[in-house]
Amino acid sequence: MTLQLQAPSFGATISSLPSPLTRSTRRFVIRAQVEPTEKSVEIMRKFSEQYARKSGTYFCVDKGVTSVVIKGLADHKDSLGAPLCPCRHYDDKPAEAGQGFWNCPCVPMRERKECHCMLFLTPENDFAGQDQTITLEEIRESTANI
Repeated sequence: MTLQLQAPSFGATISSLPSPLTRSTRRFVIRAQVEPTEKSVEIMRKFSEQYARKSGTYFCVDKGVTSVVIKGLADHKDSLGAPLCPCRHYDDKPAEAGQGFWNCPCVPMRERKECHCMLFLTPENDFAGQDQTITLEEIRESTANI
């Protein structure tokens, strides 16, 4: 069993894991939660706007959804070198990023305009807004408390 604690001072996750030596001894692992670089967020923001215009799709009516997805893409761009879809579970993220199938825009989006992340929505989608733009400030505001 793993106990997860949030360290508010620097946003790290502290895990208490059983020691391999005895069950009563615990060791602690600290995993930092690093924000994507502002440069990568800006690159993914511009990419998203351009792709929405090119594909005739729109951002979600809730810009918070758009913001979280853009930051997730930026995080994967920083950590994996490619904008791997942030809304899926992967057993091996580096292998998936290298394969390219789920790199944004993913194959389902490119082939059928199906975006399960809700970043690129067709006009008839109930959650589609009317915007194909989002500012860096909107992204910051939407994701400030998460």
